[in-house]
Amino acid sequence: MNEKLSLNPKVIKQIAGKRLLRKELPLDEQTYRSLIQMNILQPIQSIVKKAFHYECQRCHNTKRSLFGMYPCALCNRMHRYCRKCIAMGRVSDCERLYEWHGPEPIWSIHEQPCTWDGELTLEQKKAAERIVTAIQFKEKEILSYAVCGSGKTEMLFPGMSYALQQGMRLCIATPRTDVVRELTPRLRQAFQSVSIQALYGGSQDKSGTAQLIISTTHQLFRYSDAFDVVMVDEVDAFPYHKDMSLPIATKRALKPSGTMVYLTATPRDEQKKKIERQQLPHIFVARRYHNHPLPVPKLKFAFSLQKNLVNNQFPKSFLRWYSTRKHDTRQVLVFVPTIQLAKSLEQTFNTIYPEIKSSAVHSEDSNREEKVYLYRQKKIDILFTTTILERGVTFPAIDVAILHAGHHVFDEAALVQIAGRAGRSPDDPDGEVVFFHDGKTEAMVQAIYAIEAMNKRGGFT
Repeated sequence: MNEKLSLNPKVIKQIAGKRLLRKELPLDEQTYRSLIQMNILQPIQSIVKKAFHYECQRCHNTKRSLFGMYPCALCNRMHRYCRKCIAMGRVSDCERLYEWHGPEPIWSIHEQPCTWDGELTLEQKKAAERIVTAIQFKEKEILSYAVCGSGKTEMLFPGMSYALQQGMRLCIATPRTDVVRELTPRLRQAFQSVSIQALYGGSQDKSGTAQLIISTTHQLFRYSDAFDVVMVDEVDAFPYHKDMSLPIATKRALKPSGTMVYLTATPRDEQKKKIERQQLPHIFVARRYHNHPLPVPKLKFAFSLQKNLVNNQFPKSFLRWYSTRKHDTRQVLVFVPTIQLAKSLEQTFNTIYPEIKSSAVHSEDSNREEKVYLYRQKKIDILFTTTILERGVTFPAIDVAILHAGHHVFDEAALVQIAGRAGRSPDDPDGEVVFFHDGKTEAMVQAIYAIEAMNKRGGFT
């Protein structure tokens, strides 16, 4: 029996559907050489010279500034390498990437994969059935355009179940690490018999051998023709819509016959135009799962706002609002534009209200996962955060505030998503959302208009 059939199926799953460096291949030298000779393992050039630029064949970087040169100890020559994806291991024009061209892995057929015992609303069912149809008939792509808190994840369950019943492989991808962390325990609970792995920068196991992968879009740089279905959650989120290499890598990870499902509550202009031109099949869900309207943000002018923030002080209007809230038992989530502000304002708040449990999280915080868990357990009363928590996270009963809502980091989509953190529980659907500002911006006006339009479309006046 030849060597390609004697390989451990788990090893094949670890290699197939990826572009890997030699050091990432779990193969001894003899097996590696044999597979090369049999054209089962095929090398591809790592960095390709185009007419006017170079292109990394793992992350598709083409920016000249993100290529560097280094002296190679093996051949005593200078070689070009990609700096964009170097955290995954250096890709250079001295080494090759390898693709598997042998038999495809066999994935389990699950008769009853979904163990979730909840029920979808009528509107959710219609959307879920449309996603099932797209997967069943191998449609190229479909967009699920659903308001914040509509239950987008649960609407995916029937489509995921259908795919798993057919022995397909799935990936749920998202631009944000925090969303991967949020989704993973929920999906493991909902699909208890299915092998599931989470891939992000800090994940311990990056073997990628599971049938259901939950991944940041950056981790898909390693994948090629791997999945029958790819579901991209928060497709409008930064950096996915700004870094063109991420959509390229995501599409490359999908098999040619596969289906791409996009999910968003705030589609970008390009997606809206495609919908209007009937170039992008879509489904629209205008109501939250608990059938209450989206909270409409209130605007509060803050005198000397920027001067206060520079001095790590709170505007008086914020302190007045915080002290006189209608539901003072609710937790509070406060968004600020910078990491430094999150840290300094938390310290200031702790000085003013030492009896209230407060904390701050941001992208550079190594303990942010633990802090978010404590906040979810209601062991923290007020949490200061940057935009890392603007989407993909659910807290049952909170009020939301943005300090300096006119800052450029808070574009229309971010403001709508942040407002969507409030009122997500059927037991408390009326969370308060306040934009503190020193002058209204177009983004603020448009965000409020978009939320009001959603409520009107959902039948709320």
